Amino acid sequence: QAIGDTMATLSVDSLRKEYEDSTAVHDLSFDVKDGQFCAVLGPSGCGKSTTLRMVAGLETPTAGHVYIDGVDVTELAPGKRDIGMVFQNYALYPHMTVAGNIGFPLKIRNTPKSEIGARVGKVAELLGLSALLDRKPKQLSGGQRQRVALGRAIVREPKVFLFDEPLSNLDARLRTDMRREIRTLQQELGVTSLYVTHDQVEAMTMGDKILVLNDGRLQQFDTPKNVYDHPKNLFVAQFLGSPTINVVEGEILASGEFKCDYFVTEIDENFQEGRAWLAFRPEHVEFHEPMIPCVRLAVDNILSELHGHEYIVQGNIGSATIQSRSNSSDVGQHWFVPTKLLHCFRG
Repeated sequence: QAIGDTMATLSVDSLRKEYEDSTAVHDLSFDVKDGQFCAVLGPSGCGKSTTLRMVAGLETPTAGHVYIDGVDVTELAPGKRDIGMVFQNYALYPHMTVAGNIGFPLKIRNTPKSEIGARVGKVAELLGLSALLDRKPKQLSGGQRQRVALGRAIVREPKVFLFDEPLSNLDARLRTDMRREIRTLQQELGVTSLYVTHDQVEAMTMGDKILVLNDGRLQQFDTPKNVYDHPKNLFVAQFLGSPTINVVEGEILASGEFKCDYFVTEIDENFQEGRAWLAFRPEHVEFHEPMIPCVRLAVDNILSELHGHEYIVQGNIGSATIQSRSNSSDVGQHWFVPTKLLHCFRG
């Protein structure tokens, strides 16, 4: 079988994980299609690694089911689930060579030596490791060790790849290079993948879909662009984006308008009266009044930071701090946000 021939769907149905004093994952359901790359994103302690470990069979769910290619694998041991897993700490055997580490999953399956050699050679060539096959892990750089860990997952020719924050131990430059390599490799192999990360840049640049978790609950599951442009709630809106989204607290009036201490504006959504939050991205702030309906902000205490190709400008409207992007530090005191780019959230 050629590398990349195996494809499968991954389905999680009402998955739940309870401990004695807490619930780590609350009735989580989602589907990853054949060949899709799904990034699982959220803050520390949100349940993303627990979810991955239940999919892998390393944690037993309290309730719910895991299906791979339509087969219920919830009760199967990890070795029988046809998955390849890449860990944060590489988990390489220090006494084995690169070839030994990559080929180990085949060795424990009693695969013939000739086949192990052929498949290890093919994977090593794919990952640029052919010249390093006789080295031990201690002789490798962090990026090379990560490639070996990838090779060990690939050589199994699994139906599903599972990645548990595989780049968090690398420096920023190498992380950028490796995320590009992993995504390119996954597209070439066409293997369905679940990738856990707390890094929004990794999730946005790598994922076909992003699954956002918080406190063990699903917040949103959609394409990166839709998650960014159309967040379902305030948590998602604030978690994605750098600089973070601007938020102003106020209330919905009987007229359906949003009112705060600094302005009143129409909103598209139909909300009941009560407390609400209006949010807008820094890149949607304009410094000349546009020809379309907009919110006018009178801004004080303006500061700017040069970020190379742009300025990040910060100011206050009353007690609220807002940020914007600009190609100049001279932005004036009146800022404008087109109403079509406002997001309104209820509590």
